[in-house]
Amino acid sequence: MTPALLIDASIYIFRYYFALPDNWFSRDEGYGTGAVYGYGTFLLRLLETERPSHIAACYDESLGHCFRNTIYPDYKASRALPDEALAYQLNACRALGECLGIASFASETHEADDLIGTLARSLRRSRRPIAIITRDKDLGQLLQRPEDYLWDPTGDTRTHATDLEAKLGIRPAQLPDYLALVGDTIDDIPGVPGVGAKTATALLQHFGTVEALLANLEQVPTLSVRGARTLPAKLDAHRSQIAIARQLAQIDERMPLSVRTADLLRQAPDWPALDALVARTGLGRGFVTRARRALADAP
Repeated sequence: MTPALLIDASIYIFRYYFALPDNWFSRDEGYGTGAVYGYGTFLLRLLETERPSHIAACYDESLGHCFRNTIYPDYKASRALPDEALAYQLNACRALGECLGIASFASETHEADDLIGTLARSLRRSRRPIAIITRDKDLGQLLQRPEDYLWDPTGDTRTHATDLEAKLGIRPAQLPDYLALVGDTIDDIPGVPGVGAKTATALLQHFGTVEALLANLEQVPTLSVRGARTLPAKLDAHRSQIAIARQLAQIDERMPLSVRTADLLRQAPDWPALDALVARTGLGRGFVTRARRALADAP
């Protein structure tokens, strides 16, 4: 059974937005569309080489008003909102994926990670393997089965649960606890001062969860951890912060999303819509020719 592909779309759109020159422009607005070209080429390559039966792309549309911002207002506060030119490309990329037969999902209250987590939960019930297409290792917490993996096609790196455990020394399910202790500067999640990666790993290897850790602080000085004697006071002083940080790092796999495995079936390309989109975004007829060649066996 081929794995279902769940694409963390925005992370690749931003990659191409910053990496490709402005060689393509929208017909009416004059916006650069390099990200649309790069993301579209990425999708074509993925469809051509993997030939998935089930595929979905999840997009971030909740920046600044995600439910996590109600828990912690500074969550991802350092990230700038897209300007009109970037917003145009983000919308065009989603439309392009849909033209190619890829189901798309977005939410004003939840992030792409939550959408992927919820879809993964649904797919696990159908016993279909899952490949999460991403460059974000935080999604490793979703690796609950040996056959599932994270995959970054741009570097051809695949990460299974065993790989994550070998690298970090913790199980995938412990990733939110780990981030609650060390923090995540990319997402503006605060960590506990004086608790680094090695210390967090050692604490979680012994206690399992931050809840068990905080309930048994008297045991911490007995561990072979650097600065073990001063850790209980630091952890105790940051109890509420740790609880909040864990909420921020935990992917919501049960968001309100009515979806069935059948909804993720790869669809036939909408060629007229693709022709119109390519003309509007200035990608050139060569893109359509490549798409027809790559998707010759599409359903």
